[in-house]
Amino acid sequence: MRFATPPKESVCPGAAVTRTCYKRPVPKFVDAVIRRQEVVDAVFRIIAADGLERASLREVADEAQLAVGSVRHYFASSDELLCHAFAVVVDRITGRLTAADSRLADLPPQSAEHQSAVMALLEEFLPLDEERAVDACVWMAFKNAARTKPLLAAEADRSHRAVAAVVGGLILGLAAGGADTTVGDASGGVDQQVLVTEAELLLAILDGLTMHVLLQPEWMTAAMCRDVLEAHLEGLNRRVAGRPTTR
Repeated sequence: MRFATPPKESVCPGAAVTRTCYKRPVPKFVDAVIRRQEVVDAVFRIIAADGLERASLREVADEAQLAVGSVRHYFASSDELLCHAFAVVVDRITGRLTAADSRLADLPPQSAEHQSAVMALLEEFLPLDEERAVDACVWMAFKNAARTKPLLAAEADRSHRAVAAVVGGLILGLAAGGADTTVGDASGGVDQQVLVTEAELLLAILDGLTMHVLLQPEWMTAAMCRDVLEAHLEGLNRRVAGRPTTR
């Protein structure tokens, strides 16, 4: 058993994420919601450190300092646990995005404050601190696994639609913010296909930056990510809003 050996530490690529395995006394009465979250947190640590393949019920139980039977009390099977963990990480990521997105509504579109809020929103997509790095590791692992595991497909689709909705709304907002006020549609008079293309381009950039940060953190630093995003936003504003952005 792993808990019989000295504590083991593993590091997630791109972040200082450590895991320490040990056993602690389990109280007789526990809050089910808290215990389920502790099990999910154990899943996240295993995936971030060792990959999704290691996230078996036994490994998760050891990581959560529980007996396998205790984990089964809350999750009947490994599949149920993984589906729930996938949903949790999607909710965590989309929750951060929604909160950052909501701050844009009350800011003048062409103001420096609005541009700063746009950057803050885009940075929420990226693994620039420990919490977001773990979430990104877990999210990417689940999305990749969904290609071959049908039980994860619905959650993968939900996560893509949620993220795409935030990016699509941002593109629409930038287009409308720089448009002639006599234009009556939400797209600011920009061709719909152009907006779709810009949204897909921004999604691809965010996905690519995330992978670079996780796999090559020494090169793709937070400062480099911001430089890339600022350069892209400058071109995006010219294309859809008809105005330059000062860097």
